[in-house]
Amino acid sequence: MTAGAATAALFGGLVPGAQAAAANPYERGPDPTDSSVEAARGSYAVSQTSVSSLGVSGFGGGTIYYPTSTADGTFGAVAVAPGFTATQSSMAWLGPRLASQGFVVFTIDTLTTLDQPDSRGRQLLAALDYLTQRSTVRGRIDSARLGVMGHSMGGGGTLEAAKSRTSLKAAIPLTGWNTDKSWPELRTPTLVVGADGDTVAPVATHSEPFYESLPGSLDKAYLELNGASHFTPNSSNTTIGKYSLSWLKRFIDDDTRYEQFLCPLPRPSLTIEEYRGSCPLG
Repeated sequence: MTAGAATAALFGGLVPGAQAAAANPYERGPDPTDSSVEAARGSYAVSQTSVSSLGVSGFGGGTIYYPTSTADGTFGAVAVAPGFTATQSSMAWLGPRLASQGFVVFTIDTLTTLDQPDSRGRQLLAALDYLTQRSTVRGRIDSARLGVMGHSMGGGGTLEAAKSRTSLKAAIPLTGWNTDKSWPELRTPTLVVGADGDTVAPVATHSEPFYESLPGSLDKAYLELNGASHFTPNSSNTTIGKYSLSWLKRFIDDDTRYEQFLCPLPRPSLTIEEYRGSCPLG
């Protein structure tokens, strides 16, 4: 028997597990279950800090939510933009929800509440730059593992940010609004979330063409919420939380444990009108 075979025989499944852990160094938190990805809080205690608009440039300040413990090393980070006329408070529920699962989350205010999607995209990138270069939590963040999210015009800004910075690992526009309907330039894995009852950014003229225009080679998905409106992303939502978390884990953390919630494609349900996507994920 070779030394390797003897080791494998001695430790059984532990050796492959150790190899898997080495191959996936950014796994954070316990093995996920349906209940854990649907929960309002994950396993990490969360702290938060406010960022004044007076101390930053390029965006309007915001709130950083982050895992309190540093025992697990660095974390990926996500900037989240609000929609037209809204402030960061409209997206605040995502802060502790995602941070408690092992991310640094920055819900931002925009320079003015009337800023258009292209401006919101630039502001998301400015917020990520602040987060990784100047913020008090920059030492907790892996600057190579970043993503963007946003609601309405902030969702349109999410697409703009991903178009401008192809190094982003994940993008999630939530009932996004943008006059540009075609995004073949994107290279960032993108989860487009629409709502069947959206009358502000109807899926037929926004989320669906956004999704359909993404490159066929891209890891992408389209989640249409059932019984939902344009403003559903503004309050705690289990379906948005579950699939956003799974997408961020899979692509920011390269944590394949979460792929089970994305592939095979989720079926229509009381909360899902339709789900399209690319499986298997790359």
